[in-house]
Amino acid sequence: MRWGFSTNEAYFTILAVLIFLSAAGTVIGNLLVKKAEGNEARLNSLQVVNSRVRASWPLIFVFVIAFWLGDAALLLFFALASFFALREFISLTPTRRLDHLILIIAFYIAIPVQYLLLGFKEIGFFTLFIPVYLFLLLPVVMALAKDTDRFLDRVAKVQWGIMIAIFCVSHAPAIATLNLSRFNSSGPLMMLYFLLVLYFADLFQIMASAIWGGRPSWSNQYKTYKGIIIGSVGALIMGSALFWMTPFRAWQAPLMSLVIIISGTLGALVMSSIKRSLGAKRLDTSMVLTRGALDRMEMLFFSAPVFYHSIIFFFMDV
Repeated sequence: MRWGFSTNEAYFTILAVLIFLSAAGTVIGNLLVKKAEGNEARLNSLQVVNSRVRASWPLIFVFVIAFWLGDAALLLFFALASFFALREFISLTPTRRLDHLILIIAFYIAIPVQYLLLGFKEIGFFTLFIPVYLFLLLPVVMALAKDTDRFLDRVAKVQWGIMIAIFCVSHAPAIATLNLSRFNSSGPLMMLYFLLVLYFADLFQIMASAIWGGRPSWSNQYKTYKGIIIGSVGALIMGSALFWMTPFRAWQAPLMSLVIIISGTLGALVMSSIKRSLGAKRLDTSMVLTRGALDRMEMLFFSAPVFYHSIIFFFMDV
């Protein structure tokens, strides 16, 4: 660990700072909401910003799980996140009675198998199970039901849901399994770095949009194009400043942060397109991991596998 920090010292330092900032942000946000009563437009903006600030508490929870309760608890947490995200995605997708079998496979076979493979560090099978084997299995199961009405459309929607909610989400805890000891870092710290940069990108984009305004983006009415650019720069600065908790050199951290920010922003754009095509509304002020799970994790879906494999490609001897 750079700057003389041990892994445990870095953990407690970051945890203390996160708790302080989250508590301060929550209190200040609630005070601003009370002052904004009567101003509907400002109140809506503040509520969205506060929803992002409150999202820091689940981030702290993930951090505590990763360091105190171990890999099993971390995998269980993200498995539940996959379950809620998939449930929300499927609820937006019209299904037929004969589709129930592939939904059973998706919820009660795909999720546990994917996370068990990760838990047993069967990384090769972990990366192939869903995009290869399950991708081929689902249309076979549906074909055996002999219901060809909108066959491709129905199969593709379930496959997309599984890819996004299970395959992509499972790559976030996969980062924590990386052995980075030769870099004087650790997998859990690397996962925290990834989640922090992603969180700051989303938070800063929302805050910058509320402060500086501009033309609303097509993908999210609460983000403007100016806000996305300014917020991304802010997240890039934060990611660069946190290079000491990663295996990255000072010049590498901005590049890897940029990978997270760009892939996360593009993932959010794709998810917005998918949800709009299904007639879904944004649920930006709802609780994390229940309603609005897709909105809360939209920046994670693309960035998690991209960042994970970027680390594998550039920093691991494989």
